[in-house]
Amino acid sequence: MAAPFPYRDLIAGRTLVPVVLGGDIGGYSLARAFHEAFGVRSLLVSATLNGIVRDSAIIENVVVPEMDDPDVLVEALLRIAEEHEGADLIAVASVDWLVRALIERKADLVHAFAVPYVDVELLDLVTSKDSFADLCREHGLGHPRSVVVDLATGTHVDTGDLAFPVIAKADDSAAYHAIEFEGKEKVFTVPTPEALVELLERIHAAGYRDEFVIQDLIPGDDAALRIVNTYVGADGKAAFSVYGHVLLQEHLPGTVGNSSVVLTVDEPVEVAKIERLLEAIGWRGFASLDMKVDARTGETMYFEINPRLSRSNFFVTGAGINPVVAYVREHVLGLPAVGDGYPPAQHQTLFTILPRPLIMRYLLDKDIKALVRRLYRKGRVSHALWNRADRSPRRLAYLTAHQVNHVRKYRHWYPKETQLAERESLRGLPFADRAVRG
Repeated sequence: MAAPFPYRDLIAGRTLVPVVLGGDIGGYSLARAFHEAFGVRSLLVSATLNGIVRDSAIIENVVVPEMDDPDVLVEALLRIAEEHEGADLIAVASVDWLVRALIERKADLVHAFAVPYVDVELLDLVTSKDSFADLCREHGLGHPRSVVVDLATGTHVDTGDLAFPVIAKADDSAAYHAIEFEGKEKVFTVPTPEALVELLERIHAAGYRDEFVIQDLIPGDDAALRIVNTYVGADGKAAFSVYGHVLLQEHLPGTVGNSSVVLTVDEPVEVAKIERLLEAIGWRGFASLDMKVDARTGETMYFEINPRLSRSNFFVTGAGINPVVAYVREHVLGLPAVGDGYPPAQHQTLFTILPRPLIMRYLLDKDIKALVRRLYRKGRVSHALWNRADRSPRRLAYLTAHQVNHVRKYRHWYPKETQLAERESLRGLPFADRAVRG
């Protein structure tokens, strides 16, 4: 068993106070990483308390109901800074809109906090789906054919030669987060041109005035998805990347696209492309990229760059590289990201937020299923929420119910018949095996 708090000596004589924005699985995973590395509790700032972060021994919850308002958020953070005068404060976020808030208000915060994110110009470059497509073309990364609709000028869209069904999603996640309308989803699968017009009209009526992206639907089920988290140091060089083969994603409308089961794998060719791109644009800190292997061509198609660790970031920790150590080394201690045995060698792990029986039910490939069984036998499975350091009876009761609820959600939102139909869509395609097996 690994020694507890292996990086505690790095902060000897200092008081490290991580401040994590966002009360979701990604936020909890960040707090857990800080605790496992340094033995410290994080202050976790969220609009409401939910069972993921409530009753946690490794978190001190700070509830800020109006934190959607950047002024309110900054005021709350500065109040935290006053209460922890003399401490080393670092502010990190688990979702894009909160990362943007930290970046746009960095000037108000850097006197008190380390804020380990890029500037707003670089943020805009990578988070715009339109400019991201240009970056992919420039650096040799595959990207789905796309049409961008500017809802500031109306809802008319010419989808050109895109075949329906298509994927539709907001270009500006922060602006999209701020609106509400019936049927809101993170990503839409749109069956017909008429349905697309109706969707855009609803979004426009809700007040969204930014760009919306219409994309080619890449065929296949969840097993064709991939994810990578990369850290680029202050020297402009990629320090490490952890690449994952997504076996299952979430399918609830508000969370679809978030990885729920990830198998870490070696993929040096794609990792090299990603690292070259990030280094070329002057990236610093973490970026996560979402991809899917196109069974028609065998090409990995890149969907987006997120300016942060992914919501499923615990697959990085599970692979043996605690990601927050890079943050602390560079932004708190002024050390290079790489050094003193960091990062250690990666090992293969299975990341999950789902119960084992549910995972096994949805694994269709026999070789993948056998590998997952071996990882369970070897104890190489990292569940983001089940944590030996966090075992209060109320928390354990919540997590048990949480696991049961996942079974219900998959039964309703992603029945087995849907998965089989998606896999069937790959039949006869020349690179189907590469898409689902990696």
